[in-house]
Amino acid sequence: MLNHFCTITTASHLYKVYALADSLSRLGTCLLHVLITDVKVSAEHKNCRFYNLNDVGKQQTANVIISKYHNYKDKLRWSMKPVFMNFLLNVMNTGKVIYLDNDLYFYSDYTFLFDLLDSYSVILTPHYYKYSPRKEQNWFEANFRVGLFNAGFVGAGAKSTETLQWWADCCAYRCEKNSFRGLFDDQKYLDLVPVMDSNAHIIRHQGCNVAGWNTDVCRREIIDYRIMINGKYPIVFIHYNETTIREIIRGADVVLFNYYRDYVSSLSKYNSNLKEQDLLVGQSLIEKLKFSIWKVLTEFGV
Repeated sequence: MLNHFCTITTASHLYKVYALADSLSRLGTCLLHVLITDVKVSAEHKNCRFYNLNDVGKQQTANVIISKYHNYKDKLRWSMKPVFMNFLLNVMNTGKVIYLDNDLYFYSDYTFLFDLLDSYSVILTPHYYKYSPRKEQNWFEANFRVGLFNAGFVGAGAKSTETLQWWADCCAYRCEKNSFRGLFDDQKYLDLVPVMDSNAHIIRHQGCNVAGWNTDVCRREIIDYRIMINGKYPIVFIHYNETTIREIIRGADVVLFNYYRDYVSSLSKYNSNLKEQDLLVGQSLIEKLKFSIWKVLTEFGV
């Protein structure tokens, strides 16, 4: 059975897409559908099928999103997730599809995720940020500021059309980081999905979406020479965003170092000039300033 995944990228990050596709194809029979949002390029990979905005942007919500965010590459990519997923389900007739950010990398069997979509409309992975309000409260507050679920992974089945359309309408409304409004790009909207869609499912397998932000809740443990999460879950996939990579490099998540080296090796096959620094996109000056102010306020009990 062919397992359908999808991702959205700019041409500059196709090397990450190819590495992701390789990690998926080693573990099962799959096709990675790739929407390239910026330019028409001659892309090719045996496990990928490529699309551009003209292919998928024929519905009204898609036109609104493309028109509104065409000058904002990140917002355009994030907002097109539900549009692309609905296109694959209803036009390409994939039956099920799982959206993945292109900085994910898979290490063990993922077919159980598609099995879940036989029973559920949408599947989501929690961030598993820290729970305690007593220490490192910035991570505790991230649950409410950034969102409970990570938008880098969303699975959708046959009965997801209405929920995906709602998500697309939300992104067309606003895709921005605005804590005053309770918004965080496309992601914070996902908090409502299990409330409004009774057939949505929260994945409890903590080997999914392993990342630098969940080292406490999803403890890495070595059992019988194998790395397990909380002594129970094998690592299915790791989310190699800037936070995860920094935690590994600085030794705070050293158990994942060999996994990370495998990932970099796979990237280098498609980008021979790759430097580790290329994977570390730092926070903006504004974000750094916000975090510094938050730390000062916390110290004074504000």
